[in-house]
Amino acid sequence: MNTGKSGSLRSTLLASSLGVASLAMVIGTAAAGDVGTAGGPRHLEAGQPVAMVHATVEAAQRARAQKPSRPTSGGSSNLSYHGGSVQTAPKIYVVFWGSQWNNNDPSQEAVTLESFYAALSGSSWSATDTQYCEGVASGTVFCNGKGTAAGNSPMYASYWYDNASLAPTHPKQSQIAVEAVRAAGHFSVTTASGNANVQYVIATATGNNSSGFGTQYCAWHSSTSSTYGNLSYTNLPYITDAGSNCGANFNNLGPDAGITIVAGHEMAESVTDPFPSSGWTDSKGSEIGDKCAWNSATANETLGGSMFPVQPLWSNAAASGSGGCVMSY
Repeated sequence: MNTGKSGSLRSTLLASSLGVASLAMVIGTAAAGDVGTAGGPRHLEAGQPVAMVHATVEAAQRARAQKPSRPTSGGSSNLSYHGGSVQTAPKIYVVFWGSQWNNNDPSQEAVTLESFYAALSGSSWSATDTQYCEGVASGTVFCNGKGTAAGNSPMYASYWYDNASLAPTHPKQSQIAVEAVRAAGHFSVTTASGNANVQYVIATATGNNSSGFGTQYCAWHSSTSSTYGNLSYTNLPYITDAGSNCGANFNNLGPDAGITIVAGHEMAESVTDPFPSSGWTDSKGSEIGDKCAWNSATANETLGGSMFPVQPLWSNAAASGSGGCVMSY
């Protein structure tokens, strides 16, 4: 256990998110179909900004049952720009929050996350983010080289075991936001310009997840104001605690598949919509990951020389501009 330190774990493992968005179908084919999902914007705590939730597998299945398949019609289901920012040179800082992590990681989620984030830089999978941009007119659907594109390299920055004391048993959004501010101070990212490109992943230990995890969502991301500027952060619970409802054995990808499926979903959304919902969303508020969550095209992808389960991401450019779910760009 690396107590109270930050740096890079050496993995020997893994060779191999304003209202309630409408439920809509999750498509099972890459580069085709619709679009919205059971995930998207939610108000989770009074006085806190909107959070963008990652739907559970059960919620996605319910959405499919309630909304039959229908063809898409050009840009009507695509993401559009809402005048805010994207992360043009994204950096990921991970916080393993609370002494509950001490000698208590039965699914090896910490090392899995570390390996996964380190493998993302420059990948064709995360490159899907790069078709989206900032500094163009609100309502833009295709950047076409204008503005400044979202980035995908470099990405992983560092981690911190903030484990000198207990984290709250079931932390609320406001408490997670405070921890994100602590993280910014710890990592010395103390300016608004620096934080414009940073996402703080606040990972809670097994049995220590926020209320609603596994039944209402698998994870979510949001933002908070601070003396260091606006911060983009993710609430990442201990994913395997939710079992199949957050990805265990999804598409026969193994009991730990949900760890990287969910983490990748939140990463991609934090790049393209770091301060919800001012970046790229569709007309129902769904983001790049929501529109393809728990899609049957979810598969192992080679990232940094190792295989990781990831979901497709929404590409406006797919299907000649009609849009669709893709595994690379």
